[in-house]
Amino acid sequence: MRWRGRSRWPRIELEPRLVAERPIHMANDEPQSHDPRNLLGPDGVGQGDSPSHRYRILQRIGAGGMGEVYEAEQLEPIRRRVALKVIKRGMDTDAVVARFESERQALALMDHAAIARVYDAGATPDGRPYFVMEYVRGIPITDYCDQHRLGLEQRLGLFMRICEGVQHAHQKGIIHRDIKPTNVLVTVHEGQPAPKIIDFGLAKATAHILTERTLYTELGQLVGTPEYMSPEQAEMSGLDVDTRTDIYSLGVLLYELLVGTLPFDATSLRAGSHEDIRWRIREEEPPRPSTRAEQEPRRGRPELALPKQLRGDLDWIVMKAIEKDRTRRYASASDLAVDIQRHLNDEPVLAGPPSQSYRMKKFVRRHKLAVAAASAVTLALLLGIVGTTVGLLRARRAERAAEQISNFLVGMFKVADPESTLGSRITAREILDRGAEQIDQELKDQPLMRARLQATMGDVYKNLGLYSEARPLLESSLALRRERLGESHLDVSDAEARLGELYRLAGNRAGAESLLTRALATREKALGPRSPEVGAVLCDLGMVYTAQGKFEKASPVLERSLAIREKALGPEHADVARSLNELGVLRWRQERYSAAESLFRRAIPIWEKTRGSNHPDVARALNNLALVLREGGKSAFTIPLYRRALAIYEKALGPDHPKVAAVLSNLAQALSDQRDYAAAIQMCERALTIKEKALGPDHPDQASTLQILANSLKEQGKYGAALPFLVRALAIRERTLSPDDPDVAWTLGDLGVLLRDRGDYTQAEPYLQRALAIFEHDKQGYGVAWTENDLGILDRRRREFASAEAHFRRAVVAFEQSVGDSHPDLAKCLDDYGGLMREMGRTADAERLAMRAVSIRAVAEKPR
Repeated sequence: MRWRGRSRWPRIELEPRLVAERPIHMANDEPQSHDPRNLLGPDGVGQGDSPSHRYRILQRIGAGGMGEVYEAEQLEPIRRRVALKVIKRGMDTDAVVARFESERQALALMDHAAIARVYDAGATPDGRPYFVMEYVRGIPITDYCDQHRLGLEQRLGLFMRICEGVQHAHQKGIIHRDIKPTNVLVTVHEGQPAPKIIDFGLAKATAHILTERTLYTELGQLVGTPEYMSPEQAEMSGLDVDTRTDIYSLGVLLYELLVGTLPFDATSLRAGSHEDIRWRIREEEPPRPSTRAEQEPRRGRPELALPKQLRGDLDWIVMKAIEKDRTRRYASASDLAVDIQRHLNDEPVLAGPPSQSYRMKKFVRRHKLAVAAASAVTLALLLGIVGTTVGLLRARRAERAAEQISNFLVGMFKVADPESTLGSRITAREILDRGAEQIDQELKDQPLMRARLQATMGDVYKNLGLYSEARPLLESSLALRRERLGESHLDVSDAEARLGELYRLAGNRAGAESLLTRALATREKALGPRSPEVGAVLCDLGMVYTAQGKFEKASPVLERSLAIREKALGPEHADVARSLNELGVLRWRQERYSAAESLFRRAIPIWEKTRGSNHPDVARALNNLALVLREGGKSAFTIPLYRRALAIYEKALGPDHPKVAAVLSNLAQALSDQRDYAAAIQMCERALTIKEKALGPDHPDQASTLQILANSLKEQGKYGAALPFLVRALAIRERTLSPDDPDVAWTLGDLGVLLRDRGDYTQAEPYLQRALAIFEHDKQGYGVAWTENDLGILDRRRREFASAEAHFRRAVVAFEQSVGDSHPDLAKCLDDYGGLMREMGRTADAERLAMRAVSIRAVAEKPR
């Protein structure tokens, strides 16, 4: 499923649903004996002109060394549950206030799904500073993993998301300095864990000043939690503390997640003197995780990693993270996460020794698909040969045919002979390449056998993402079968369907439609209208119609495919899930998001049951579900889905497959939505490299990634850098798609917005008007809404107020009709419209629009 390439900022994201009923955790929790109503004034509501009148205190939920945390209800401008942190009475010294304000400023700098957000700040009536932040009703990550008995891969997945949050903080110039389980909480949203980093009370800035107040250095003070403290923190000078001190703490946290215990036993560590603690942290080497796992009894905790699972990669990764010498640690949190992902992908980890035997073992494990593909090719060939040879044995040429087939197989697989290869590594690709070269020579007088083998090899090439290599084989197979069997034979229909699917994947939609239409007619005539084979080709044809924007044709075709397969195969068959998935794609393109989400959620458990949880089909449905959730304004919740889909694809298909590139592009869009532009650009660059190699520089899928990359640059104000990517994206789409394709319109719209935002109003308008015409022609209400809104902004900046107002009015109606009257994108449009009203002096209209926008966002942010 291809992303349409449209970016929409700013957006109000939904809060994670808070389903865990445990209170927020704070370090050194104290008894909750204070009366929360005394904090802000009578009845818990602040008085006077203080901002605190917007909050009602509900209960005291924790306390740390300098502050107290309360659960509160925000009363205006929207109602929501928040956490309010305030300095303790009697602790408001200059040093404590400075540290408190440092934490407040550190949180204000950050905007990441894995970090608790700050909403507001102020002072109580008695002058104590406070700030209001996201209310995280979660439990420490170690407790969550243990209570839910998470396995090794699940623990590593959660940990990588924490690394993302730490990386974001480091990019903002903030070092946490106290990463530990009680500061990494996990809540649950829609059945998925959502980790949050809290408590930046010890944060240190690297690139800017966090507060104007004096904050004395911690010289001579042990700052942090000893069990998770880096050696440079233990020095107490504060001079050598940089982002790598958080890498050390992350390493300790990973050690604890994997083994169930700490590198240094907490009881014995704290039993020593102050100097003993510092010496052990700085000098004593902890045992490897696998060694510690052998020493520690599991005590009925089978979810913890076994020593054999830790030996090798995970030992090396953890020990590199907790190196005493910080120059030998990972340079960044993202490097640590990438190495864990390499382990999960069975790729050589950067922390591991680069021995040849180690890399060879990794290659074999990483290319399980290639080995399996080679086996599948062999099996398919042998089965095909058995079936065909039975018939040939009845002919006089049976012996000669068998000898030819045998010689072909021997020649094809001789590439795997160590004496021929001189010990070089063999892949399924090399076996296929050798076989493809030999088919015409070895089986030139057996055309139907040649056609069958070409079809099998073509399918394997296609599944490996090697579309240009698959095409000549599948085209030749079809030509041979047409020549020998005639147009109406079922084997010809099979060849047409195979080649049609390849054409669709390669971007040749017209060719795919022609082939699949002929295949459908043949199958209906030969097998009847209710055959599962008819349902299969209907599904493929519906996918082509959807990609072409022919939704009125796609809908009955895909609905019929689903009905045939459900009746013939049962409701939980894998092929039923495929029809559900493709119908969901259509509903997504039709902007029927609720229906699309329901279809994807039906497909996922069927595929997990029939294919296994790590099958590429599961990844496909996860990717598609994430796209639909984004349209519902829930972009932050798509990132875990994309990452799971990406991990499945990389493991099953290899890191250079086009499907990997597609998910990378979608993940980049989600990261851009969260304003993590650096990560988004990195994902786009990797996706473009994969697509260029696998699909060529002019494939339509290149355009979607170019568009996301351009928009990520634009949002940083880098208009000059973004423009060439959008121009190239438009050229690709205009060259490969029909001129009225919605994807062309999205690119035109983004190019118009870029030119508008850099002040080229005259150049911007034609692009936006052309985009609007396409969307109106294709009845794409969502596209109409955004383009009318963009034209309204353009005319407002040109001070053509009457025209701007007309555009905004049409945009509001289009948003209401396409996404409903409670979508965050409508709120954005109302904000833009309200800004125009204020410029025109129509204050009452502006206030009315603003209140409606606030109401929409209140509904959107309400946990559900």
